[in-house]
Amino acid sequence: MNEQSLSVRDAILQRRSIKVFNGQPVERDTLMNILDDAKWAPNHGARQPWRLVVACGKELSELHTVLLEFGVAKWKELSEEDLAKQMKKFTTPGAYAFMIVPEDARQKERLEDYAAASTYIQNAQLLAWDLGIGSCWKTPGFLDTPKFREALGVQQGERIISMLQFGYFDEMPKPKPRKEVEEFVSFFGTN
Repeated sequence: MNEQSLSVRDAILQRRSIKVFNGQPVERDTLMNILDDAKWAPNHGARQPWRLVVACGKELSELHTVLLEFGVAKWKELSEEDLAKQMKKFTTPGAYAFMIVPEDARQKERLEDYAAASTYIQNAQLLAWDLGIGSCWKTPGFLDTPKFREALGVQQGERIISMLQFGYFDEMPKPKPRKEVEEFVSFFGTN
């Protein structure tokens, strides 16, 4: 465990979505500890409606092949150099976690499950950040492709809601502006 843990507030304010990773692998034990701790996310009825498909270490090469097929348009037509540039966004993260949730036919439960899985993802991102590991929550269109779902072992009645990339990075992105609290909060009875 990182001895210089950030406060919750510092982790929230300092965390950035990292899109440029340096290629250093994330150790399996480190990733599993992050994912284990993230399970303390609030969830309705204690359903814990999440399932993750993870790749780090030896699984990354096989995952890269799948991501090439679904994530790079017309990749067979690209030069080797252009293909390497296109694949960099997939090959430099040191680990992946695909978040899968049940597609409950009941709207209320489906929304609750999505919200719970989203809080799990935020927990994982903050825990990783505390260890100096960046992350980025992505939702590329190919997540719903039947053959991609099959490659990940996603069952009927489940949905992939995120491709979460983890990895180390060399440059800290600048923070993007946020709205002032007065722009999105109103007090009951005043609107």
